[in-house]
Amino acid sequence: MASGGAGSGEADTAAPAPAPEERDWSEMTPVCLAEAFSRLALEDLWRGAMACCRSWRDAARTRPGLFAALDLEPGFAESTPGAETAAWWTPAFQRRVDAMLRSAATLAAGELREVRVRHCSDDALAFAAERSPRLGILSIRTSPSVTDRSMLVVGASCTMLTELDISNCYEVSYKSLEVIGQSCQNLRVLKRNIFNWVDPSEHVGIVPEDYLRECPQDGDREAITISKFMPKLKHLELRFSKLTGVGLNSIPRGCKELEVLDLFGCANLTSRGIDQVAANLKNLETLVKPNIYIPRSSFHMGRYGHWQLYDERFQTNVFQI
Repeated sequence: MASGGAGSGEADTAAPAPAPEERDWSEMTPVCLAEAFSRLALEDLWRGAMACCRSWRDAARTRPGLFAALDLEPGFAESTPGAETAAWWTPAFQRRVDAMLRSAATLAAGELREVRVRHCSDDALAFAAERSPRLGILSIRTSPSVTDRSMLVVGASCTMLTELDISNCYEVSYKSLEVIGQSCQNLRVLKRNIFNWVDPSEHVGIVPEDYLRECPQDGDREAITISKFMPKLKHLELRFSKLTGVGLNSIPRGCKELEVLDLFGCANLTSRGIDQVAANLKNLETLVKPNIYIPRSSFHMGRYGHWQLYDERFQTNVFQI
């Protein structure tokens, strides 16, 4: 009993476990901080580390490689249609995107290699392009304020481009495609899709109606320009383009290396014409056909004209002509 009591007393008087060591993050060297920041996601870097304090912000700025990519696309993709997406079309939202684009181009110090944004302005794009000679991927889809002016700057400054997405940018014309094709010899991917003009109901309440009505009409000229000045393309998207057989037939004459051709929603094309073009693209692996139903009201038809409509323009996954 005595020995047991003595053992119990020793246990009661045992020294407490040492408290965990406290570390002051403010004492970390800029090199260590920058290394830690390199493991952060884009949002955590911008909203967390950069916004914490001046010393952290200065540490991040010592490593331009941290800002080599500005990809806002996940945030756009995760949003559900509604008031939030409608707000993207406001000047206030454009200013927020512009601020991030300008900051990324400045902080990257010439190392910016990838940009994926929407709703940026002409001035912000030109600003970023002039400071990003190594830019390889540029996606500015649905940027209604972007025009040929800034795209000419992109062509002159970003000659290393391999991928370009100018979908739904209605103020960008075939002139920009010509300059980009001449300057960016390594371009492999081009996405020039437009909003669904056959049935625009999916965009009502989100995209301004006047913008939907400004849908580009020169699909043939754009296709011919692409064929002439972008011979090394491997991936081409022209969803809902208004090109006809004239523009389509020019593509295999110039873009002989195409592996992917997306023509979804191109209502002015026929199955026969698409098949003929596909046969002339020897490297083609993926072909996306229009696969849409065109209402009779979309065409001015004479007597019995609807038979031709059914024969050439009625294309769905069930009825493959």
